[in-house]
Amino acid sequence: MLAGLCLAGGAGALPRHAPVPGGVAVVDLGPAPAAPKARLGQRSLAVVEERGRWYALLGIPLDAVPGSREIAAALAGGERRLTVAVAAKDYPTQRLTIRDRRKVEPNADDLARIEREKAVTEAIKASFSPAEPETAFVLPAAGPLSSRFGLKRLFNGLPRNPHAGLDVAVGSGAPVRAPAPGRVAEVGDFFFNGHTVFVDHGQGLITAYMHLSRIDVRPGQVVGRGERLGAAGASGRVTGPHLHWAVILNGAAVDPELFLPLP
Repeated sequence: MLAGLCLAGGAGALPRHAPVPGGVAVVDLGPAPAAPKARLGQRSLAVVEERGRWYALLGIPLDAVPGSREIAAALAGGERRLTVAVAAKDYPTQRLTIRDRRKVEPNADDLARIEREKAVTEAIKASFSPAEPETAFVLPAAGPLSSRFGLKRLFNGLPRNPHAGLDVAVGSGAPVRAPAPGRVAEVGDFFFNGHTVFVDHGQGLITAYMHLSRIDVRPGQVVGRGERLGAAGASGRVTGPHLHWAVILNGAAVDPELFLPLP
């Protein structure tokens, strides 16, 4: 059966409904006296309350093939199977020139480091803490949006992973702040991402702040909306100073703009 899908984007706190690769499906589970459970296969999904109803949030990977996805929801009347139709979306291509060729064609030592760092980031992305997340985000840096989410990228003419975040055009040293309450999951210096902060907002909703010039928080620290995490910079693989902001939902990188108010 097709779930009642909420097109969030008004005054509420839900992300906007965008069931496409790199998007978020907002699935209406209806009213319930306690929070229902929802999962896609064996992966638990975030469930949030809005105006007396519960909604499951499904993050859809950028490489997802269009088609149907079935969510299992444990409700008061028993388990229900809800279907989400994922539509196709084509993202534009961006061509960038990187002066440090090792950031495009890493050597053997670099590749070993990248694999170690990948294990760290994958563990963070797979985490699922019990707190219900606040999903009404504010932009974490005061600047115009530059490179948008999902761009197909060519570095020095070579195809690389799509742009799995949102860039904010700010100078080195500009404050970077938490868009919503959470707990710092990890901080570190990564080969591609540079100085990075990960914040766990609860139930598989993770945000990351990359290419920082300074980190002002520590792992385990609880942060409130607007609390300073660090400062923007040009560490890692960059063409210049900016903030790269990523949003992860149930392990999938999704478009951060879906969590921001419409302009």
